[in-house]
Amino acid sequence: MPFEIWPIGPADREVVLRVLTDSWGSPIVVGHGEAMDAGSLPGLLAHLDGALAGLVTYAVRGREWEVVTLDAVIPGRGAATALLGALRQAARAAGATRLWLVTTNDNTHALRFYQRRGFDLVALHRNAVERARALKPSIPAVSDGIPIAHELELALTP
Repeated sequence: MPFEIWPIGPADREVVLRVLTDSWGSPIVVGHGEAMDAGSLPGLLAHLDGALAGLVTYAVRGREWEVVTLDAVIPGRGAATALLGALRQAARAAGATRLWLVTTNDNTHALRFYQRRGFDLVALHRNAVERARALKPSIPAVSDGIPIAHELELALTP
């Protein structure tokens, strides 16, 4: 799939905020005990035939890059895979030693997606979502019949 991928620029902030709000309820996301404004983070946009197809935001922490959000605006076309590949390439070029992310125990789709792309489960943070709810009370208690309780950390070497 020939995606056009480029970094988020000032003119893209409005669409970034819309995508994040649609996907996450707001641009504020919580992981590993930290609330982050994903709308102000660096990121990449993927376009397909002129239409926005996906968005990834990330945080650079020394030589480690964290995937904060990944959204396929047009699902099932490969935008998330293309964005992750482009981010991995950028991290490698910048000398990053680790690309990582956090998801929750209920998110079986994300677990399958990331593991199929080389990420390995490296940590289980028990009951971390309970602490996250103190920062973002809108995090639901249950998803698809699964109690949301734990954060799972996945990582790979770019």
